[in-house]
Amino acid sequence: MFSLFFINRPVFAMVLSILIVLAGTVAMFVLPIEQYPSIVPPTIQISAHYPGADAETGARSVAAPIEQQLSGAKGLLYFRSQASNDGAVSIVATFEIGTNQDIAAVEVQNRLSIAQPRLPEEVVRNGITVTKASTSLLAVIALQSDNPQFDEVYLSNYATINLLEAIKRVPGVGDATVFGGKDYAMRLWVNPDKLAVKGMSVSDVAAAVRDQNAVFPAGAIGQRPGPRSELTVPAVTRGRLSEASEYENIVIRANADGSMVRLGDVARAELGPDNYTLFGRLNGKQTTFVLVYLQVGANALDAITGVNATMNDLRNSFPQGITWTSPYDTTPYIGDSIREVVKTLLEAIGLVLIVVFLFLQTWRATLIPLLAVPVAIVGALAGMLVLGFTINTLTLFGLVLAIGIVVDDAIVVVENVERVMHAEHLNVRDAVIKAMSQVTGPVIAIVLVLSAVFVPVAFLGGLTGQLYRQFAITIAVSVAISGTVALTLTPALCLLLLKPGSGKKPKFFIWFDSFFESVTRLFTAGVQRTLRHSVIACIVFGILGLAVWQLNRIVPAGLVPEEDQGFIFAAVSLPEGASLERTDAVVRQVEDYFHKQPYVANVVMLGGFDLLTGGTNSTSAATFFIGLKPYSERTGPVTHAGDIANAAMANLGGVRDG
Repeated sequence: MFSLFFINRPVFAMVLSILIVLAGTVAMFVLPIEQYPSIVPPTIQISAHYPGADAETGARSVAAPIEQQLSGAKGLLYFRSQASNDGAVSIVATFEIGTNQDIAAVEVQNRLSIAQPRLPEEVVRNGITVTKASTSLLAVIALQSDNPQFDEVYLSNYATINLLEAIKRVPGVGDATVFGGKDYAMRLWVNPDKLAVKGMSVSDVAAAVRDQNAVFPAGAIGQRPGPRSELTVPAVTRGRLSEASEYENIVIRANADGSMVRLGDVARAELGPDNYTLFGRLNGKQTTFVLVYLQVGANALDAITGVNATMNDLRNSFPQGITWTSPYDTTPYIGDSIREVVKTLLEAIGLVLIVVFLFLQTWRATLIPLLAVPVAIVGALAGMLVLGFTINTLTLFGLVLAIGIVVDDAIVVVENVERVMHAEHLNVRDAVIKAMSQVTGPVIAIVLVLSAVFVPVAFLGGLTGQLYRQFAITIAVSVAISGTVALTLTPALCLLLLKPGSGKKPKFFIWFDSFFESVTRLFTAGVQRTLRHSVIACIVFGILGLAVWQLNRIVPAGLVPEEDQGFIFAAVSLPEGASLERTDAVVRQVEDYFHKQPYVANVVMLGGFDLLTGGTNSTSAATFFIGLKPYSERTGPVTHAGDIANAAMANLGGVRDG
């Protein structure tokens, strides 16, 4: 008999369980923490820029050749491309769930290299970037200044130079970007009338700037095989231009009569931002935002702690008047969810122990499940680590459900040992051996039956299977460990802890047994009455089945429950081609509405960012992240996030242009 080995060696059984607990404890501190399992397919983004091209030209000459090569990529589900009238072209390739994003990026890069000879030279010269798109937004960091000297462009450059690299180095951060990226650039405002009078085109201006704004090697003085010299000095020539006046002095054309046409004759040079398309505001004030994305499989709570610590360190070197805040943070809800599930976990353990004590009626017998359950639950964490799972709402929910399941194995063993010991008047050792010979098969059957219930969920496809796979497998792993513990640790503990009772019970337990016997008699009588009127019972069962079927059609369905996470999103969309000024007018109406609401804490506005099309740039769109106050602080008739969103839709429906 398998259990006899551990009955004769109880220390070995305890050591085995201790090793399981240690492995689970180590896994507890290593496992990533997130709200839900990762169900978003990995995406790779290709970005290119064709200066001067409209959307149709960009789609035909840039997007089309790349799309032809992308077709057939291994694991590719679909791709979508977007070209805008400013020459920007973006292609997002989406791969199957579970595809390694690094491998997918290499695949896309290889296919892009095949398409490059067919792309316009201007596009290749400007550079084509392939990035692993991060879809899990961790937080938004806002950089503001009370000093008018530090405008939006300065803050954007400051964040790019001093903050981005430090944030990206934080463990768990997958990427960080400055929204809008308003880097300093030398902008050349060309007067088309003056250019036409001179008989030139924009291409002539661009070619002159490209030729004269460059670094040219000039060699060195005193270098062999020239005349012998005591020193070798590199010759330094004028490099790239840095002042607006220097750009305006660029010679575009030299005429035969000795006169020259300079850039300043047909254009104006100005140091300014490299784009005006994107803009951001926090609570109506111009702001620079840094979007922080979570690394795949990283611990969100540790990552945001590292980001906040990094920003607090960098704050010491901020120029006077610059401050930072984090108006959008996804981790408080994750932390609250984890704490609530852990609280439920402890409550479930307490309820199980109370029930076990009421029915077994000895603290020695109750102590055995108390020791066996944590081994199965904590050991399941080690299984989660091996399988690549994370600590999330669904895996913790699986552990909560598993508490009531895994305790059954220990109860079956303990109860049978108690029965054999008292009914047959055997000593503890003989009772344990005989009891285990009777229940070893049933315990194994319990594990197999429960595994047969949950394991098939792991083979479901699509988002449902990806989402609930960890939930089902977590329960199956905990059940398997509980079965192992029931056949190893539990009989060893029974041998050490159980003793033949005196037969005397406290009055409470005598009353409880009497009450339970009465309930059992009533239940038995009800079953007998039902069997005598089987036709009526079948009719009632049919009515109940029909009611369940009707309710299943009426009750709303969803992938996961809608929960109040402390923030809502708002997407503003205007007619295609609407200007930024027109968009901004609508955006300010939305901002004014949310600022007046008592339940709103922060309003983050990303102008020019279109959430409805997957995060592309558009002058006719804007996106809002509205952070809500803690639920306990919200006042008024509308408090839940879903109701707040519906009320906003109703109140903002009158905005005609949006």
